[in-house]
Amino acid sequence: QVQLVESGGALVQPGGSVTVSCAASGRIFRIYAMRWYRQAPGRQRELVAGVDSDGKTNYADSVKGRFTISRDNAKNTVHLQMNSLKPEDTAVYYCNARLITSWVEAPDDYWGQGTQVTVSS
Repeated sequence: QVQLVESGGALVQPGGSVTVSCAASGRIFRIYAMRWYRQAPGRQRELVAGVDSDGKTNYADSVKGRFTISRDNAKNTVHLQMNSLKPEDTAVYYCNARLITSWVEAPDDYWGQGTQVTVSS
């Protein structure tokens, strides 16, 4: 069994900063990509940022220059530092990991339960 647990969601003022974190635990053989998605009310879930096992990162255009994703392979954790937050960043942020639980299995996607980030004055 694999679990992803997010933390760090908060109510933040516009222009402020917050960091959300995700820890993966359980039967994990290898984690490939780790990603952050978000879903605002009435909107589809969208990819915010991702980092692969080699440290290569990618970002949605809307967050480039403001958000930074980082990963600790030894601890199976991923973090998303969010700066210069805007009201439109308000959403539930979900952690995603593509991983294998044994060397004979194909990669599969696992999700956390989400953490709320609200940007409002």
